Amino acid sequence: MRRAFHALAALALSGAFGFGGTAGAAEYSISVDRVPIQLDGRVKQGIGYNGRSPGETLRFKEGEDVVIHVKNNLNVDTSIHWHGFIIPPEMDGVPGISFPGIKPGETFTYRFPIVQSGTYWYHAHSGFQEPDGAYGSIVIEPKEREPFRYDRDYVVILADKHDHDGSRIMRNLKMMPDYYNRKQRTLFDLFADAGEDGAGAALENRTMWGGMRMMPTDIEDVHGYTPLMNGYTPAMNWTGLFNPGERVRLRVINASSMAFFDIRIPGLKMTVVQSDGNNVQPVTVDEFRIGVSETYDVIVRPREDKAYSIIAESMGRVAAARGTLAPRPGMVGEMPPMRKPPLLTMADMRLDPMMAGMDHGSMEGMDHGSMAGMDHSGMTSGGATHTMADGTVMQGAAMDKGAMAGMDHSGMTSGGTTHTMADGTMMQGAAMDHSAMAGMDHGGEGPMEGQGHAAMNHAGQGHGDDATPGAKAADPFYAPGSGLTPKAANGGKFLSYADLKAQKPLFEDREPTREIELRLTGNMERYLWSINDVKYEDSEPIRLRYGERVRFKFVNETMMMHPMHLHGMWSILDAGNGKWNPAKHVINVAPGTVAYMETEVDATGEWAFHCHLQYHMKTGMFRKVIVEGGPGQQRVEFTPMKPTGHGQGGDH
Repeated sequence: MRRAFHALAALALSGAFGFGGTAGAAEYSISVDRVPIQLDGRVKQGIGYNGRSPGETLRFKEGEDVVIHVKNNLNVDTSIHWHGFIIPPEMDGVPGISFPGIKPGETFTYRFPIVQSGTYWYHAHSGFQEPDGAYGSIVIEPKEREPFRYDRDYVVILADKHDHDGSRIMRNLKMMPDYYNRKQRTLFDLFADAGEDGAGAALENRTMWGGMRMMPTDIEDVHGYTPLMNGYTPAMNWTGLFNPGERVRLRVINASSMAFFDIRIPGLKMTVVQSDGNNVQPVTVDEFRIGVSETYDVIVRPREDKAYSIIAESMGRVAAARGTLAPRPGMVGEMPPMRKPPLLTMADMRLDPMMAGMDHGSMEGMDHGSMAGMDHSGMTSGGATHTMADGTVMQGAAMDKGAMAGMDHSGMTSGGTTHTMADGTMMQGAAMDHSAMAGMDHGGEGPMEGQGHAAMNHAGQGHGDDATPGAKAADPFYAPGSGLTPKAANGGKFLSYADLKAQKPLFEDREPTREIELRLTGNMERYLWSINDVKYEDSEPIRLRYGERVRFKFVNETMMMHPMHLHGMWSILDAGNGKWNPAKHVINVAPGTVAYMETEVDATGEWAFHCHLQYHMKTGMFRKVIVEGGPGQQRVEFTPMKPTGHGQGGDH
């Protein structure tokens, strides 16, 4: 029955995409065009495929070969990247890395085999064409029967269409990084904070944020967009039909340029069955967060003869997309009011030595003396000894942090402190590699009074045993004390990365051969984003060897979430589930956290590796990855890395 449906779908696509062969042949023609995009009460010009945005859903079958002719009808170069696909590098669609791009008036033919199944998407990798509307969805039917049942199948692709085009947004962010922040803190907010926390604490907190030239509302870089669901605004209300009792599969794709969304369907549980195209062990939730460029497949079973709203609130609660599941056309589901916007806390910034490399533009104005009165009781240092600037030596667990209560930190700098580690390593000031502090136990750290650090907890942030290979990484959506920690409506179950367990692992579970640390860095004042403090145009490629298994350590030293995307190879998220860790194509890394992924290096060639937030990628949070060796050459055997917690590789 389902195969018949896909045959009909393929036949329908033959008209929409200029199908170039007999029924079932995987050959398509796509034009890249200037298109009108309908928003509420107005029409904006954008870029789309075959005259529309989003482009039509492409449907492939695992095991077939695909031929796609792409004609550029624009007056600038273009490209199409097949997001999450395992394909030859020259077909990956990244100008300057995979191929030169498609010139105006020219046609480029993509040819590649389909070696996977699931839900994916395609988009331009040229200029700001993707946020301007150049994106579409892909569904790949698997060879084998899927381990779950469904009666209806809908794509739900989300986007954040702005009235300004991508180039103008980039110019405005470079001119003033908070240009689009419509949640600026006001004097009235200060009065409210003073009423809740006390005048002294409120002023102190405001002074600290001001010193860092940041705001607690710095959650989304760009406000003022219209959220779209399958190209429909909330008022236009995209609708998917069902018969009561049917199982409905929703293939949710976040094709936004910058917006994370929290997805819920009031009145229905959702069973997550796929993440980034790969089957996971089913987990039932009330709500989940989808990062930029991620995909999640969920199954719902509406039993009542009524309409249900699909609600996608932005992470910063600045906008919400909506659609409807209904038994009949024209029905409208409930639309609850937007929930209260979250605020970043100092816990999100961690006030941690790990953050020493972060350039906030200028932190000279920050008053470290305001940290007087901080209670460190219960904090232990494991096996490290610390030689202070005055020559005092403080030894490991014997160091009584309780004695630091009331300590005046004014004028304290990391440059004047030498740290002697348990292995004898001497580390000076800001150069100190805090990933080496594997023995430090912050688990008992108490509240930092007056600092807005409520229940600040560093466990899982790269300071304990999680710094060693194979250990559980921090969940980027559950940072204790964080303003970004999501909570489901009405106290329900919110999906965590730790809930994601592979249905069937793609690769043999083996020790990594080396570790490469990538610090996610930035300068918000100048709106520059980088990796290891180096932007893309000044960087050297990351070189990998075919056949090795590399462990990437992401250290997010910024105040923003970063969805990191490696082209051409699967990224195995360390979610703490051992051999059941899920294979993904995007790994989200929350502010001030450490996350890990492992990559089985099985694709020779040159690949892109970048943050998928458009304006972060374009200003430098991007790397080229070169994989050397490959088929036809002898596979190289590697000795697994020692679990020291230190980086064993490098960005070179």
